[in-house]
Amino acid sequence: MTGARTRAPRGRDGAEGERGAVTAELAVALPAVVLVLVVVLTLAAAAGAQMRSADAARVAARAAAIGEDDAAVRATALRVAGDGATVDVSRGDPWVEVRVTTPVVGGWLSGSPLRASGEAVAWVEP
Repeated sequence: MTGARTRAPRGRDGAEGERGAVTAELAVALPAVVLVLVVVLTLAAAAGAQMRSADAARVAARAAAIGEDDAAVRATALRVAGDGATVDVSRGDPWVEVRVTTPVVGGWLSGSPLRASGEAVAWVEP
């Protein structure tokens, strides 16, 4: 028997018992990976929405401070914040305050409760 190989019998603890283990581990780990990816993307969208809201409030407060009417202030804020944003303008004696609220996600998820807001206060110029 020259050149003949002998194989040890494989039982449950052999390589045959581990067939499909990688597939099962992937099936368990894949939902966790997808969940982490969704959380990271939602946080990135929230950061972007927060910056847009703050920028829109700043621009709108500046427009109100130089004498623009409320319709023009809202249009300016909506141009910066994007669709779905809500704009609230409060005028005091020497100050104007603008609050802009924007949904974190758009499209078919725009009704979600995740919203970012920004506000700015400016002194009304004479």
